[in-house]
Amino acid sequence: MMTESTISDLRKKQPRFRGLESGHRACLGCGEALAARLVTESAGPDVMVANATGCLEIFTTPWPESAWRIPWVHSLFENAGAVAAGMEAALKAQGKSTKVLAFGGDGGTFDIGFQALSGMLERGHNVLYVCFDNEAYMNTGIQRSSSTPHAAMTTTSPPGKERMGKRHLKKDIVSIVAAHHIPYAATASVAYPSDIRKKVRRAMAIDGPTFLQIHCPCPLGWGHEGDQSIAVARLAVQTGLFPIIELERGGLANVMPLPHIQPVKSYLKLQQRFRHLFADDLRAKEELEHIQAIADHNIEIYGLKGGEKDAFDSEGMDTVRRGGMRWA
Repeated sequence: MMTESTISDLRKKQPRFRGLESGHRACLGCGEALAARLVTESAGPDVMVANATGCLEIFTTPWPESAWRIPWVHSLFENAGAVAAGMEAALKAQGKSTKVLAFGGDGGTFDIGFQALSGMLERGHNVLYVCFDNEAYMNTGIQRSSSTPHAAMTTTSPPGKERMGKRHLKKDIVSIVAAHHIPYAATASVAYPSDIRKKVRRAMAIDGPTFLQIHCPCPLGWGHEGDQSIAVARLAVQTGLFPIIELERGGLANVMPLPHIQPVKSYLKLQQRFRHLFADDLRAKEELEHIQAIADHNIEIYGLKGGEKDAFDSEGMDTVRRGGMRWA
């Protein structure tokens, strides 16, 4: 008879399910590839995926090859939500419990595909929609999207005499999605893998539409070295520029507290897309102050500031706040 320690050892040696195989053609340090691997590992094999046109679709399926080990459908840029809804309805009609996932980048989620996404949420389809947010249209030439941060440089928001990069603010997509009164919506970052796993498993257990926005650095589009992706992603969280939150039925449920808040400069200076903000220029100084104010606002409205006892554990969220109270 096997002991508990023996069973535990066997579980540790058991290989994880791999929904996305290695050998694809993503750039070195691609945050999106890591995020997709973590999501599919956590979701398990009994899933089907509708994947919008974009980087993830392109680098995983160069004809006649595929890096996917799960049923996978390429949707158009604008209709991953609608295709996923149709897949879910067909499976339901057949009496099957296979979970449908929809994958899209920020372009296919925040912009082009938002109408289909909104319809999917409003109709209550049992689909987990995952947005891999790399903050621009990376696959087509690094054009700005409504997810691109304020003052970031892209090929369609270059800094110059008129303005210092993109003049608009990043769209708060998770709040817009949560306003559909869906059971669960959350943000996550590739810097905290176990947090992603927990949120995917939680979403998978919910009968109804769920949404997960994962912040994914793009070394090519952001202008940093590939081995810096995790460090950059972590600073986006620790500065307050990308809050890690959970919302239930439209209301804030949990946040990841920040015991050691970092200045936004520590995040921005690592990326070439913000290099114009470090010029000896009054406008650059004003924009840096503006971005710091955005981070400070996020920290205040979400109550992100944590004490020394608030620390990230291996699961990403050791101590979080629920309804203003701390719980472990």
